[in-house]
Amino acid sequence: MEKTLEIIEGKKMKHKKRIRVDRVLILVIALLLILFGSIMIIKKISADNNTPGSNNIPNEPVNEEPSDNGIEEQEGIPVEQPDPVEEPEEIPSESEENPDAEESLEIEEVVTVGNPGAIDVLVNRVNNLPSDYVPEDLTEITELPTVLLNPEVNQLREAAYEALKNLFAAAKEEGYDLYARSGYRSYNTQSSLYSSYVANHGQAAADTFSAKPGQSEHQTGLSMDITCEAMNFALDDTFGETAEGKWVSENAHNYGFIVRYPKGKEDITGYMYEPWHIRYLGVEMATDVYESGLTLEEFFEQ
Repeated sequence: MEKTLEIIEGKKMKHKKRIRVDRVLILVIALLLILFGSIMIIKKISADNNTPGSNNIPNEPVNEEPSDNGIEEQEGIPVEQPDPVEEPEEIPSESEENPDAEESLEIEEVVTVGNPGAIDVLVNRVNNLPSDYVPEDLTEITELPTVLLNPEVNQLREAAYEALKNLFAAAKEEGYDLYARSGYRSYNTQSSLYSSYVANHGQAAADTFSAKPGQSEHQTGLSMDITCEAMNFALDDTFGETAEGKWVSENAHNYGFIVRYPKGKEDITGYMYEPWHIRYLGVEMATDVYESGLTLEEFFEQ
C-alpha cells in the first residue's frame, strides 16, 4: 500500500512540474508574440511617415517672408509695425481672373535683356533678366516702415529707395501712412515663390499674379509692393479703392514711380491689376508714362 501511495505522489509531482513548464512556455510564447507585434507596429508607423502624401508637415517655400512686429522710425516719428502677415507675395484677389492675360506675351520669343541694370529696363514674360543678375547698389530699407522680416525683400536700389522715402514722406504729410511690403527678390526666391503658387493654385491661376523666375520686376531692385493699415497690411486689388491707393495712383509719378500693372491692361502686361506694385523709372519718364495713359510695354512701342 505504501508503495502504491509513493507511486501516486510521484505521478502528482511530475504532473505539477509539467503544468509549471507548460505555463512558462505559454508565457514565453506570449511575450514573444507581444514583442513581435510591437516591432511590426513600429515598422508600419515608420513606413507610413515616409510615404508621399502622408500627414507630414509639408516643406515651406524657400525664403518665404515672415512678418515683423518691431518698431521702425519714419521721419523721426516712431511707427508701430503691423501684425504678422503670412502671404509671401501678392495673393490672387477675388476679382475675375483674365485667362487671356498671358496669351499675348507668350506667343513671342523669350529673350534675355542685355541691360539689366538700366533704370528703364523692361522686364516681363518676353524680356527676362539673367538668372545671376543682382543689382550692385542694393540698399537696406531702414528709414521706412516695413511689413516683413526677410532682409532680402527689405532692399531697393539706391535711387529707388531715395525716391520711395520722398513718396512716403509726401503721403504722410497729406495724412496717408504707407508701408513697404516687398522690394528686391532674387531669382532663386522668385523661383521658390512661383513654384509654391503653382502647387497651391495651379499654373494657369499662378501665371496671372506671379512672375516666373527671371520675369519679375522685383529682381531689378526697382519695384516695391506697398500697403497700408486699411488693408491689414496685405496685398489685394482693393488697395486701389482706399484713400492711400488713390493717392499713390495719382501722385506716384511725381516721385519717379508708376503703377506698373493697371486695370484693364491685363492682356498687355500679362498680369492681373496690381495697384500695390509700383516701379521706379525716374521722375521724367514716370511722368511721361503716367500722362500717356499707356503701360510700359505700350510706351516703349510708340
